[in-house]
Order: sequence, then structure tokens, then C-alpha cells
Amino acid sequence: PPGPLQPHGLPLASCRSFSNNKIQVELDESSGVAMMKFKSPPVNSLSLEFLTEFSISLEKLENNRACRGVIITSAVPKIFSSGLDITEMCGKSVEHYGEFWRAVQEMWLRLYGSSMVTVAAVNGSSPAGGCLVALSCDYRIMAESPKFSIGLNEAQLGIVAPFWFKDTFVNVVGHRIAERSLQLGSLHPAPEALKLGIVDELVPEEKLMERAAAVMAQWLALPDHARQLTKTMMRKAVLDRLVAHREEDIKNFITFVSKESIQKSLRMYMEMLKKRK
Repeated sequence: PPGPLQPHGLPLASCRSFSNNKIQVELDESSGVAMMKFKSPPVNSLSLEFLTEFSISLEKLENNRACRGVIITSAVPKIFSSGLDITEMCGKSVEHYGEFWRAVQEMWLRLYGSSMVTVAAVNGSSPAGGCLVALSCDYRIMAESPKFSIGLNEAQLGIVAPFWFKDTFVNVVGHRIAERSLQLGSLHPAPEALKLGIVDELVPEEKLMERAAAVMAQWLALPDHARQLTKTMMRKAVLDRLVAHREEDIKNFITFVSKESIQKSLRMYMEMLKKRK
């Protein structure tokens, strides 16, 4: 019997979709490729609810034998994801911070450790946690507009990217570029992101999905087991490091984010965002 993925009156029997509030997922069973679109306006912030839906969607696809790859993109114009939702980190209880941070960890463990081919079609700006989502995929294609930028810019907010964000970044661009970019909290415009290797290629925005599908087909042309074992070999040490230090990482986050100085800089950042609107 079909699992939790029910077709929603779609004409194609081979296409199943399941939408949550914030993420829309469509699986084409004939190609084995799912499309995951972030639709949480205005900026696809990674709230607790969003992160939970993201992890559940990945788990559903991972458990579906028909699914071999997933293309991750945004349904919101000009933004891929603005990263972690600051309101989840401001003026809340210690329990809430812990629950939120565990959900951030869970999302990364599932995405970075996924046995599926993961292609990020970055069709807008992608700071901080949005950048982490893209970095966690197997391949990154970005719309070539210089108006769109990507980077782990936590330092600019007075916060620090945790070790597993850093590890993911180092594994993509190498130590020196990651070190400089992280210390400066740089947001790199698309052409610079390509030059530094943060993204693998740039294409005109209107060609992005077509190119993502072509790249996916190229990756899926390989036998799954060989690719999956290779991916595990490359990523296992980094994943294991978070798994081994998960509770300690949550404690560190709670201690850090509860500091009055950090709360103050997050409040200032939120004020600045309000004024920008």
C-alpha cells in the first residue's frame, strides 16, 4: 500500500506530492527525482517548524525506494533561505533553545548524511543557515545574478558558526578560504562564490531548474551503491563528530545564546531588519 506520500489529484500516476505548510515536495517516480521547494515567505527562515518539516520530508524521501535524488530550491523569489530564524533565539526559555538547536542538528545530520543525490538550485541569496543547507548538498548550482550572495556570515551578527558548520564549509572550499570567510562573516556575490568554490556553477536564473535536472541525471547515471559508499566514506568522520558531541554542542549553544551580550546583539540585528523593511 502507498505510504504517507499520497498523490494530490495529480494527472501523472508517477508523480506524488506531499506539501506541508512550509515545504512543498514532489516526487517523480519515473525518474526517481524529488523536488523540494521552500515556501515560507518572506525569507524561508529556518524556524523550529520549518526545520522539523524539512527533516520529516527528507526522512519520507529517504524511506521511499522510488526516490534516488532530491533537488532543493526556493519557491520564494530572490531568496533561497535567510538561515536560522532569529526569533527562535531571542528571549525564549532554555528548553526552547535546546529544542531548537536539536532540530538544527537533526536537519544537518539528515541532509549531509543523505544517501540520495542532493542538488541545491540556489535561486536567491543564501546567508548563514541557508548557506549551510546548500553546502550540505552534493552539488550547488546558483543563479548568476551578482545581486544574490551566499556565505556563513554569523560573525557579522556577533555569533559564531558551530564546528560542524565550519567542517562542512572547509570540506567544500578548503581551510584558508573558509577561515577568512568565517572570520569576516563574508557574504559572497554569486560570481565570487563560484571563484572561491562555494558553488559549483552559475547559470542564468531561467535555466536553473533545467540545469539542476541535467546534473541530477549525470549523478544518477552511476550505480547507487558505489556512489553512496563513496559519499559515506567522505562524510562519515564529520557526521560522527557531531553525533559524538551532540549534547555538548546543545549545551554550548544554550550557554552562548543565553548571554545578555548575545541577546543584545540579536535584538539589535532584528531591529535593523525591521527598519530595512
